[in-house]
Amino acid sequence: MPDPSSFQPPFFAGVDVGGTNVKIGIVDDNGTIVAETKFPTKADDSPDIAVEQAKLELTNLLSSHGLDWNQVAAIGVGTPGPMDIKAGLILTPTNLPGWHNYPIREKLSQAVGKPATFANDANAAAYGEYWVGGGQAFTSMLLLTLGTGVGGGIIINDISIDGEHSHGAEIGHMNIDTSDNARMCGCGVKGHLEAYASATAMVDRTQEALSSPAGMTSSLRQQTSAASPLSALMISNAAEAGDEFAMSLVLETADYLARGIADLAHLIDPAAFILGGGMNFGGNHSPLGQKFLQRVVLSTRKLVFPVLAERLVVKFAELGSEAGFVGAAGMARTEYNRRA
Repeated sequence: MPDPSSFQPPFFAGVDVGGTNVKIGIVDDNGTIVAETKFPTKADDSPDIAVEQAKLELTNLLSSHGLDWNQVAAIGVGTPGPMDIKAGLILTPTNLPGWHNYPIREKLSQAVGKPATFANDANAAAYGEYWVGGGQAFTSMLLLTLGTGVGGGIIINDISIDGEHSHGAEIGHMNIDTSDNARMCGCGVKGHLEAYASATAMVDRTQEALSSPAGMTSSLRQQTSAASPLSALMISNAAEAGDEFAMSLVLETADYLARGIADLAHLIDPAAFILGGGMNFGGNHSPLGQKFLQRVVLSTRKLVFPVLAERLVVKFAELGSEAGFVGAAGMARTEYNRRA
């Protein structure tokens, strides 16, 4: 067990609510993770159960590291789906049917006896990367999370751009294709970035190409079956193994992503773009990840003003699945310091 004296007080708790798991952790004043754990969300159950479970798990984490709640200054929570951040309400999250219209900020604050902050889960992850991750060298940054969908968060000078109606930084729902045959987004609107640059979209585009009359020569034909459906990981692995068709899909995804980044560069002009989420093609530690990143940069530079092209910074995120609870805790820390 780490020596508690090696950490910098005060401490902050973070809660990252997902459709499958709730990830929680304790961090110190420098953003160093003291302890972390997770438990099943049980999305159909009352959120009161999850709040009590979070309190119990956090109490156990503190105790196991020689700490107690008196040393915790504040707690932060990030959740998915529509929300009213000012009111502290989760509204109607699709993946959490039992959590509709739930006052998560107030309930969590009451449970642990600490002031609580509330954020969109992607915005919380962005704050984590800004505070102690891939964006810590910059005063402004924009996180794009690539996974089942495309999420994001915008941080400028310690402030998360949440928007007047708590829907700021819905990057996946930027419109990058206004043609009549634009791809349909999962939200029901055509042409959104998520319909082109998400893992779901890459799988859909791959399946369409493999089933086209012209056909495609690819190892993915043999790998795909009812028992083993096509996935973004399969496409990534095939590209790494030298499958030219799979590689073309990865690079095409980079080109689509560049359209969104170019628009955001002209609109916001952040110091850096950080790429996170589960679909990073191996990230910095993979030749495929590096090739994907280079293609994103190259394609974006072709679409933006020269001064933006020269100064464009695109990096992979560094915190992985820990970004959400670290960022939630970091936002609680920032709010606590503002009030001090």
